[in-house]
Amino acid sequence: MASSSRTSFVLASRASKLAQIQTNIVRDGLETTFPILSFSTSFMTTEGDKNQSQALYLLGGKALWTKELEVALKEDVVDMLIHSLKDVPTTLPHGCEIGAILERENPVDSLVVKQGLPYRKLEDLPDGSVVGTSSVRRVAQLRRSFPGLVFLDVRGNLNTRLAKLDAPDGPYTALILAKAGLVRLGMGDRITADLAAPILFHAVSQGALAIEIRSDDQEARELCKALTHQETQWMCLAERALLRELEGGCSVPVGVSTSLSQIDKSAGKLTRATLEITGCVTSLDGSVHVQDTLSQEVESIQGAEELGKNLATKLLANGAKVILDDITRDRRKRASEAETAE
Repeated sequence: MASSSRTSFVLASRASKLAQIQTNIVRDGLETTFPILSFSTSFMTTEGDKNQSQALYLLGGKALWTKELEVALKEDVVDMLIHSLKDVPTTLPHGCEIGAILERENPVDSLVVKQGLPYRKLEDLPDGSVVGTSSVRRVAQLRRSFPGLVFLDVRGNLNTRLAKLDAPDGPYTALILAKAGLVRLGMGDRITADLAAPILFHAVSQGALAIEIRSDDQEARELCKALTHQETQWMCLAERALLRELEGGCSVPVGVSTSLSQIDKSAGKLTRATLEITGCVTSLDGSVHVQDTLSQEVESIQGAEELGKNLATKLLANGAKVILDDITRDRRKRASEAETAE
């Protein structure tokens, strides 16, 4: 790293327990790599944290989780933002950029069954069982294979959701949650079963942590390079390019599954790999599902992003555009009805 006049950096994230754990993971990595520098943390509540009553589907885009943090970043109050990359909009505000993407945890979703119930997999749940999730992606995909289940929105941090699940008088038989969050919180023992593709394609960038920095902060950029995991970076940026082209947010049923093989490195740097990415878009009722896969040898981030864009173009041409247009109309209608009801 080039000589720097700064010796201290402030890392910021949301105030939830999971966000704090994730921020501490990044802080610890930076402290280990740069022991002569000082790294502190700051936590704040975002609009997405404050609004726990309305369904995510109606609230709109991912900026709910990042906007307040980005104001602090751009005003030089903090130096780095720590995010779950799946919560970061695919287009960042002017003056902000992704400085690092860390090695990904397992990106799959997991089934968590109410304590005391005997069920070990989704197929065991009786028809009429209530499954909690705030993700329309999960609901849309799972309705295809499990039409007898009832899906009910559930909000709050992971501890709150699990408390709602286990409440004796609660409606939920099970929840669907991201495995990475449960593992990072030390709650991996609550996982009943993993739900991998093709049953459930995970969210774009799920399981990966990212550091957002100011675009003009070369010192922070140099620090971030040390934490970047290139294999994760290439896969996640391909997924984000796919989502950006589809113009989907965190409440749009876009699922992915990505892998790298035949990896070549030079001087520890990734130089070439075969990237395979599968993407899908599913109608809200699960009745229409568009899915496709592209595989290609890529030699750069730009090549990975181009493959993601090409897959999006293919999905749109094969019917995804009709699904996404229908979802946009449905969201506007329901949001208007919710406002009228208030």
